[in-house]
Amino acid sequence: MAQPMLKKDDDRDDEVDYHPFFGIEKGAVLQEARVFNDPQIDPRRCSQVITKVLYILNQGDTLTQIEGTEVFFSVTKLFQSKDPGLRRMMYLMIKELSPSAGEVIMVTSSLMKDMNSKTDMYRANAIRVLSRIIDGTILAQIERYLKQAIVDKNPVVASAALVSGIHLLQTSPEVVKRWSNEVQEAVQSRASLVQFHALALLYQIRQHDRLAVTKLVTSLTKGSVRSPLAQCLLIRYASQVIRESGANQAGERPHFDYLESCLRHKAEMVILEAARAITELSGVTSRELTPAITVLQLFLSSSKPVLRFAAVRTLNKVAMTHPLAVTNCNIDMESLISDSNRSIATLAITTLLKTGNESSVDRLMKQITNFMADIADEFKIVVVDAIRSLCLKFPLKYRSLMNFLSNILREEGGFEYKKAIVDSIVTLIRDIPEAKEIGLFHLCEFIEDCEFTYLSTQILHLMGNEGPRTSDPSKYIRYVYNRVILENATVRAAAVSTLAKFGALVDSLKPRIFVLLRRCLFDSDDEVRDRATLYLKVLGGEAVVGETEKETNEFLFGSFDIPLVNLEASLKNYEPSETPFDISSVPREVRSQPLAEKKAAGKKPTGPAGPTSGPVVSAIDAYEKSLSSIPEFAAFGKLFKSSAPVELTEAETEYAVSVVKHIYDGHVILQFNCSNTIPEQLLENVTVLIDASEAEDFAEVYTKPLRSLPYDSPGQTFVAFEKPDGVPAVGKFSNILKFIVKEVDPASGEVEEDGVEDEYQLEELEVTYADYMLKVPVSNFRNAWEGMDPESERVDEYGLGARESLAEAVNAVISILGMHPCEGTEVVANNSRSHTCLLSGVFIGNVKVLVRLSFGISGPKEVAMKLAVRSDDPDVSDRIHEIVASG
Repeated sequence: MAQPMLKKDDDRDDEVDYHPFFGIEKGAVLQEARVFNDPQIDPRRCSQVITKVLYILNQGDTLTQIEGTEVFFSVTKLFQSKDPGLRRMMYLMIKELSPSAGEVIMVTSSLMKDMNSKTDMYRANAIRVLSRIIDGTILAQIERYLKQAIVDKNPVVASAALVSGIHLLQTSPEVVKRWSNEVQEAVQSRASLVQFHALALLYQIRQHDRLAVTKLVTSLTKGSVRSPLAQCLLIRYASQVIRESGANQAGERPHFDYLESCLRHKAEMVILEAARAITELSGVTSRELTPAITVLQLFLSSSKPVLRFAAVRTLNKVAMTHPLAVTNCNIDMESLISDSNRSIATLAITTLLKTGNESSVDRLMKQITNFMADIADEFKIVVVDAIRSLCLKFPLKYRSLMNFLSNILREEGGFEYKKAIVDSIVTLIRDIPEAKEIGLFHLCEFIEDCEFTYLSTQILHLMGNEGPRTSDPSKYIRYVYNRVILENATVRAAAVSTLAKFGALVDSLKPRIFVLLRRCLFDSDDEVRDRATLYLKVLGGEAVVGETEKETNEFLFGSFDIPLVNLEASLKNYEPSETPFDISSVPREVRSQPLAEKKAAGKKPTGPAGPTSGPVVSAIDAYEKSLSSIPEFAAFGKLFKSSAPVELTEAETEYAVSVVKHIYDGHVILQFNCSNTIPEQLLENVTVLIDASEAEDFAEVYTKPLRSLPYDSPGQTFVAFEKPDGVPAVGKFSNILKFIVKEVDPASGEVEEDGVEDEYQLEELEVTYADYMLKVPVSNFRNAWEGMDPESERVDEYGLGARESLAEAVNAVISILGMHPCEGTEVVANNSRSHTCLLSGVFIGNVKVLVRLSFGISGPKEVAMKLAVRSDDPDVSDRIHEIVASG
């Protein structure tokens, strides 16, 4: 029964809306499905039950093999019904249930009968269903009928056959390629959808033959395509040919002329597609852009919101590379600031901020002020970023822009929005010297009411660095000390450090700072008291941390570039003596593990060679900074991913070695973290000899040895490999640790001069596909999935064999793909026989990938899986399926 659910409408709070599927349960629906077996079929009731089953399936629930089989055979009995509506629902149900090979045989004869029916609706739907459930054997039996259907006079039947061909091309490409003549004939059809689907299929058949695609585009651009949908496809194919051939650079450009001619088409979608294609071409000049910009400008004043949105979004992208070309549209875009569609208004504002001149800044600020209160934080952040860029472009306008940022900073908003504003002000303070004092003053006002600890500490840190260098540093002391009185312990500690910076850098303020720091000695928090004590002693000269005042200030207030794990290890291994601890002796290199952990546990290092206590991002940053400091690696580009350490030695062995795989677009660096656990030995010239015979795509280009590896002091040696750019190359590596051993006198610590060459066999190492995937979460999987292009979706089914449990199968697939589980779907309920898991990630090349996994147990612990993939690149979707198939 439909259940009431409150309707979110401020004007009609007392009314109730009804959700037809509210509280629906799979078990109850399966009971209702018995209605399919009634001797007298009730079309209306059966359609309702089918709708409920389809709703459950599309919500992510799955049917077990037994449940699916029962429902499938029940549905097939509906072939007896002649009701058109129920017949269509039945076809849809059969397609969604994805029957097994044995079940397909039972329904094939009925579908083939419908495919040859005199009723066109039956024929079209039967073709669509058959194409989704049959295998190669059955396809051979019906191929003749499908070829005939492609050139059928009824456009519904022809379109169904063409769409079926697009799906079958993924599984039986050789069969579909034999239909080229029929598809070529369908391209000349007068039916809009038939021509559209025929062109899509013909392109996919020829897409791997560059010359064939060029000939196809050349022949069709002469005017044989009438369908607006097909025209849009042809524009995309033409722009692709232009990009690949460089035909828009010089000489004859028939394809580019075709794009320009489409700007005069009568269909709005074709005009927009052509304009977008021209603006996205590389090397396009301002003169070539002019016709596209002109038609986009006309759409800005359209009465249709979708046209306004498409035009302003395209112009927004053009403004990033050709701002002057968009300037003529500024007047039209200013009128869009008050558009009822907030997305259109936001794009208009950000475009104006990119293209506006210095004289228009003040006018824009007045218009934006009223607009900001009506949009969500996510749109406000976009506007704030655009304002920051505008201020850097016109630094003389810093005052009005800084005042605007200050005003919106005091308004209501979430953390990310406030952080974007504070970051923008900080950037302007650092890049525009004249904006320093007004920016600091605005931040001082904001910190009085700031509810975010992170932002308060960030502002205090900035005030400590910039405040002492202003014309009147004393005016900031009150704001800083108020934080000591009114804030939490974290902010109070940051405020104490800021006060100390003023005392160290401004002599006239030192007496006042001393008084304030002494008050902090009575704080309830240990960190606050310890900092106050340290700063009082250093500023008062009671403690010396450097030979000069500069060294003292650097110690107290300089950037801390020592990995905390290294500092902790050095402090714990420091033996009290007359020689004080020297912080300059702490290695700046990223270490594999705190030494004290290994010394206490007596085991090899297990943590990553990075700051283990911080977030993963900081570890990646530390890796990248460390690797880029090595000249041979500096030219490798941006580090894409660093793996977790992989152990290459057993526990309790004399040498402990783990490896971190650093992935670049065209290289892979293997960082071997080595530890010597024998006190009587010193290892020198430590390297890893690698046999890459089972990794054919990799070529070793550089080895960086570790000069010395004393007892209890981890170090790193590196081996770099070159691989094809952007290709997720995989392989297996055999490793041998090579070194020179020198004996060490345990009593005196003296090292013998002569050494002996030795080697130590390490475990094999694999570079897998998961190493090329970043675990990147999404906040709302459903919205992200629907936001992906459906054309990029690839779906297939796999048998995972016998498994101890469904959880084991889920974890195995997650491990193979190396993706991030979303919304807690990695957790499988006890004794569950079906499960849906959602994964997200970024594949190498910064390609976003979403995966939907549907698991079910069939038979004695046999697990079946349905894998659906969407991504920014259809080729990557195919790659994910290849990874699963090979795993």
